[in-house]
Amino acid sequence: MKNKLTLVKVGGQIVEEPETLKQLLNDFSNLEGHKVLVHGGGRAATRIAGQLGIESKMVNGRRVTDADMLQVVTMVYGGLVNKQIVAGLQALNVNALGLTGADMNYMRSEKRPVKDVDYGFVGDVKEVNADILASLINEGVVPVLAPLTHDKQGNLLNTNADTIAGEAAKALAQYFDVTLMFCFEKKGVLRNPDDEDSMIPEITKPAFDAFVADGTIQGGMIPKLENAFEAIAAGVKEVIISKADEIGKGTGTVVK
Repeated sequence: MKNKLTLVKVGGQIVEEPETLKQLLNDFSNLEGHKVLVHGGGRAATRIAGQLGIESKMVNGRRVTDADMLQVVTMVYGGLVNKQIVAGLQALNVNALGLTGADMNYMRSEKRPVKDVDYGFVGDVKEVNADILASLINEGVVPVLAPLTHDKQGNLLNTNADTIAGEAAKALAQYFDVTLMFCFEKKGVLRNPDDEDSMIPEITKPAFDAFVADGTIQGGMIPKLENAFEAIAAGVKEVIISKADEIGKGTGTVVK
């Protein structure tokens, strides 16, 4: 029987504010069993880039990463944000280890090809070294994964944190009974985006298709749920979409 593992992905909005970060780390440290944390940090990257006189460019909600911006996101994601999280977890007696994909070659990607948009130094994940992650986890280490990968040619690549979480969860499913949690500002998937009490408690693939067809689910929630179903198909036990301050309460929308 596989041991349980909870992989939590949390956005930069949560980890960049002292109070919400403190609550997150407390809640995360209290999760039972093995665990992994994946974080963003986009707002901090935008702020620091501005302080350095570097313009932030976004297309369809995704960051264009030129050479200057790559330096910023490397400093912010792999340094400032990641190490603040690691230090906070160590203060709670959680033996955390901050990693980018280049560390121990745990996640390799390729630079996204130019189609309609040139996103610059952005990576699409091609390989996850699950053996390395599983070995660390089984030794009692809690990986804290920054949204950076590498191409094994000496180049770091900015990589979407949701993708990092999904690919890591899928790779680790061969070793653990994985629950993947996407934490954001809503209680879960809502029938009405303006009504927190309209949360859908459970979604199967047929239900998802029906919700998309009738317009209940739209916009950015569609790719998030598509990623969730891909994870389920790859062996992840369940995916939960929830608020960051409810990760230990078993609430949110369960994707099965």
